[in-house]
Amino acid sequence: MNKEQKKQISDLLDGLGEGLDITPLQHKDAVDSYQAVGDWLAREGSSLAPFKPEILPQGSFLLGTMIKPVNPKDDLDIDLVCRLSGIQNGWTAYHLKQAVGIRLNAHGTYKELLQHPDGRRCWTLKYAPERGFHMDILPSLVGRDFFFLMEKSMSDQDLSNAQAMAIRITDKYYHNYRTSTNPLEWPSSNMFGYGAWFKFRSQVTTLRKAITLNEAIQPVPDYQRRKLPLQRIVQILKRHRDIMFNGDEDKPISIIITTLAAHAYNGSDDLLSALIHVVNTMENYVRREYDMVLGIHYWSILNPVNPAENFADKWPANPQKEKNFWRWIAQVKEDIRVISLQESMGGLRATLEKPFGPDLVKSVFTNIGHSARTQRENGGLFMSGVTGMLGASGRTEVPNHNFFGNNE
Repeated sequence: MNKEQKKQISDLLDGLGEGLDITPLQHKDAVDSYQAVGDWLAREGSSLAPFKPEILPQGSFLLGTMIKPVNPKDDLDIDLVCRLSGIQNGWTAYHLKQAVGIRLNAHGTYKELLQHPDGRRCWTLKYAPERGFHMDILPSLVGRDFFFLMEKSMSDQDLSNAQAMAIRITDKYYHNYRTSTNPLEWPSSNMFGYGAWFKFRSQVTTLRKAITLNEAIQPVPDYQRRKLPLQRIVQILKRHRDIMFNGDEDKPISIIITTLAAHAYNGSDDLLSALIHVVNTMENYVRREYDMVLGIHYWSILNPVNPAENFADKWPANPQKEKNFWRWIAQVKEDIRVISLQESMGGLRATLEKPFGPDLVKSVFTNIGHSARTQRENGGLFMSGVTGMLGASGRTEVPNHNFFGNNE
């Protein structure tokens, strides 16, 4: 594969990711909506106001890896954290969650949107179908050093600051959910430290630098039209997963895909090369461990900012999840290998449609066609005499065409 072919395939893969992005309008609508919720929770007179509640994005919305669902009628899932800097004396995790729910229920609109019963960890606001999303809001409590740590920097070699960003969360299935008044005994999570780690890993090697945790955790993440290679890779892999498993609840979960891709990413700014490297090496970060107490082997995919958390912990109880993960690894490696071998646009389109969906691929090629026409009309498009693939360089200039009728 020559340099020009590699660039063409990389551009097509980037187009796939761009086609999976939510729109600027959807992004703005989601941000405006969750900021309004945060304003209501923190408004003067609210029982939560003394604890400075703030709504922050987490998960794919924070990481910039959100993708549209395969079925356009399905909701976007916006994951959020309601972060409080304190609680009333004597509160359990149950009291914290109920306080957030009560305040939401006191708002005329949110009362109608609020889903019952509440979820395991979150309150869900289900917006109208035309809005196209719902918001899962996780009540949480931060430690006294949290905001001090936000100004600290981290690097790939030193994750200690990110690990210290853990917060205490509500989980109604946790054993002391209704009894413990000591937040240190509540379950913890570290979505903000994870976000900082992912942002650092996303940086192209030549530009990689230490970042402050505050840089990685923004109440309003900017809308990104142009994304970094790792963000695109995660989007592409998640779409491949969604097409392959077609709604199967035992499909590989996004946090596993995201974590393994971030570990495997080599810092390349060439999307195709980076994707090939990721799919061929990401399984190396799945560890085979041995439990000496139980006398069993198990797989571990550790949270990089919380080594006590194994993202594959549900595999032993549900072997189908493990089987599906390894099936997916084998399939995505083969599909990307075949894609990388294509030497014509027709062959490339055919090999992209099955793993990523014909509608998405059609839209990408349509957009490329419009772009190619513009370049051709400007006299800048050439046809490679070897491969028949279109690009910005080659041997034979493609003549300008005047289209009559519907010849697209």
